[in-house]
Amino acid sequence: MKRQVSIGLAVVLLAAVVVAIIIGSGDDTPEAGALTTVRGVGGSEKAAYFADQRVVAAFAKHGLRVELDSAGSRQIATTVDLAPYDFAFPSSSPAAQRIQRDKKVTTVYTPFFSPMAVATFEPIVELLRGRGAVRKGPGDYEVIDLAAYLELSASRWDQLPGNTTYPARKNVLITTTDPRDSNSAAMYLAAVSFVANGNAVVSSPEAEAKVLPAMGKLFLDQGYTQSSTEGPFEDYLAAGMGKTPMVLIYESQFLDRQVRGDTRPAMRLLYPAPTVLSKHTLVPLKGQGDQVGRLLTSDPDLVRLAAEFGFRTSDPKAFQQVVAERKLTAPADLVDVVEPPSYETLERMLDVIGKQYR
Repeated sequence: MKRQVSIGLAVVLLAAVVVAIIIGSGDDTPEAGALTTVRGVGGSEKAAYFADQRVVAAFAKHGLRVELDSAGSRQIATTVDLAPYDFAFPSSSPAAQRIQRDKKVTTVYTPFFSPMAVATFEPIVELLRGRGAVRKGPGDYEVIDLAAYLELSASRWDQLPGNTTYPARKNVLITTTDPRDSNSAAMYLAAVSFVANGNAVVSSPEAEAKVLPAMGKLFLDQGYTQSSTEGPFEDYLAAGMGKTPMVLIYESQFLDRQVRGDTRPAMRLLYPAPTVLSKHTLVPLKGQGDQVGRLLTSDPDLVRLAAEFGFRTSDPKAFQQVVAERKLTAPADLVDVVEPPSYETLERMLDVIGKQYR
């Protein structure tokens, strides 16, 4: 009798296991062991996005585990060994064009982009507004006029007449990253060189020679610079106006930290006039790299999550919805946007400036 009970119990347990397997088979997410690992290298400003568990889960639904190593866009295009990677994901189209050309890749993806911006503080905004360097843009946002800024950059803060707000004994300079390594510094050079070149893209050796002396001072007069925008932006968030009155960042970084509640009421975001767009461009190299590019561009969950991290996406509505829901101040459109110089021109200028550090 006991043997019959044991057999009956075993049958019930076996049936339960079978039912559990059948129910479990309805889950679209593959087991961890069934995921295909896809490796990429990209800018550090995208690291938090790829590490987010919702992004991880969205890729897992397609059978992928995506791992991203961080490196500067210039490094990715010139010195990083791309052999181990399935895709490269620099933060600028010039760097992507170099990789695309070197690796003979025909297809690239630009799933999201971010305009360059300047994170600062309300007292600095008021001070610069009084000097004609800050004004209202065509929408509900403020711009820092780069022509006026370039004139002020030759002065120290404490030399500005009537300045009791921030009488610091250092030059009126936007803090950037190291131009030898970082894409954001290259984008800054693209914008300020456009203004210094009479509002024209630098496109000849003669134009390069004309603007480079002034451009070099904008970087070297800062002193020590970090290799990633995360560094000076964290200084801005933590140390405040005293150390970092103005810092060049990606718009997405500021909006992301606003969403997370890491900014304070006195913190402000200015858009350079003109500004440039940092176009995060994925270059598939092998394996499933192409699938990652396609998913980032087309998968609704991945697009929506990119917008939540402050990126402007291939679907403008996704970004605008996040801005409206979170009550963020970000223009739907930016009017004063210029293109960067060609990769070769930008590299030559950066190399000349880089040599001045030695």
